Amino acid sequence: MSQNIEFNKNEDAYKLKLSALKQRMEKIHKGGGDKAIEKLHSQGKLTARERINLLLDKESPRFEMGEFAGFEMYAEYGGCPAGGVIVVMGYVSKRLCIIVANDATVKAGAWFPITGKKEFARTRNCDGK
Repeated sequence: MSQNIEFNKNEDAYKLKLSALKQRMEKIHKGGGDKAIEKLHSQGKLTARERINLLLDKESPRFEMGEFAGFEMYAEYGGCPAGGVIVVMGYVSKRLCIIVANDATVKAGAWFPITGKKEFARTRNCDGK
């Protein structure tokens, strides 16, 4: 009986953590926020993630790297979700590619120190070193 109670407690804690993670990812995926996205759309432009999704093969697997880079950093500048740059591994015309797109919704595309670090890490991942 106590095993079931402990299992249920662990399951509840896991679900709470998973929910918090999903909420953080949703916030990160909004980049600079709804107003910045609306401004881009009013100019006839797409966000970085929208452009990447159009480029990648439909229904193909994809993986975004470094989503939490810059998370809760640079609050004095309005934040820097995903380090201001989106890096996705996915398929384009059935070829595995790494796509990098600057997120213009984050401080109009300005680079932060974490942006450079994320770019450096991506380069090292591509080199296999």
